[in-house]
Amino acid sequence: MEEERIVSPELENTQEERLENSLRPKNLDEYIGQDKVKENMKIYIESAKKRNEPLDHCLFYGPPGLGKTTLASIIANEMKSNIKITSGPAIEKPRRLSRFAY
Repeated sequence: MEEERIVSPELENTQEERLENSLRPKNLDEYIGQDKVKENMKIYIESAKKRNEPLDHCLFYGPPGLGKTTLASIIANEMKSNIKITSGPAIEKPRRLSRFAY
């Protein structure tokens, strides 16, 4: 018999996704904590904007809950760019990558 989980990392519906996204900070000034990371990212983003170039690649790693996805979303907002979010297990098979291709 499978036990029903009360807490799950999966979003239940689009309303829950909209609520979660509305709670996330939209820019670096709203992002709380990790001051050194924020300062470095501000410089990195402003430099790219002044050169009128896209940001180079960024790689964030660590356990869940550190703000990696939030920081990536902030970077996309600051650069006025789109973002597609995935995870390692979601791209284990190369054919799954095709849905993320442009």
